[in-house]
Amino acid sequence: MEPGEYDRIAQLEGRHWWYRGMQAIAAGWLAQWVWPRLAPRPRLLDAGCGTGGALRWLSAQAQVTGLDLHPLALQYAAGAGQPLARGSVTALPFARDSFDVVTCFDVLYHAAVPDDIAALRELARVLRPGGWLLLRVPAYNWLRGAHDRQVHTRTRYTRAGLQARLLAAGLEVRRLSYAGLWLLPPAIVRRRGQSRTTANSDVTLPPAAVNRAGEALLRAEGWWLRRATLPAGLSLLALARCPSA
Repeated sequence: MEPGEYDRIAQLEGRHWWYRGMQAIAAGWLAQWVWPRLAPRPRLLDAGCGTGGALRWLSAQAQVTGLDLHPLALQYAAGAGQPLARGSVTALPFARDSFDVVTCFDVLYHAAVPDDIAALRELARVLRPGGWLLLRVPAYNWLRGAHDRQVHTRTRYTRAGLQARLLAAGLEVRRLSYAGLWLLPPAIVRRRGQSRTTANSDVTLPPAAVNRAGEALLRAEGWWLRRATLPAGLSLLALARCPSA
């Protein structure tokens, strides 16, 4: 990821409709399927925590540790006030069975993760038997655009491809769905109008009314995703479980 992207994310993730809406979707899945099945204050690793936005809301329910490879990300994440470690998702600096939950939001797609199945096996390794993995990745390689070049995307995913990778890592897939269905038409139009060589960030704050509307639409999807799945979307969300001993 270009260093300037960390600056933009740190400034905007607390207000930007994308981050707030996706947070609501992920928090809904955790509230419905994960927290009720665990003791209070479970141990949680946010693998690839970036600038620390998720650490803040996850810490309301769990004992959270953040991990990232980039020193600038960790510098920003320190503001969340949670324990941090530097390392890669392909070689986690933690013992086996260290966590009850691992979250990994928009990390596996990255060029710095050359083998995503190996990374998933590493995430599974640090989970206790019966522990939970909540994962989000971008969808569809045909949607690659200027933002993907900005954040160094290695690949984007399909539902079938992500499920196959989770199973290959020895995880039990409990929930798997696209998210951001309403975003697909504008994303397609935007990608078609972009240069094939330019790198440019999508992380900009729109006018307040647009920002509120975007968040509201994602929150509405979150309501639906707690009851059913979506056939397409800009992202994929997966909930998987480490097999019990």
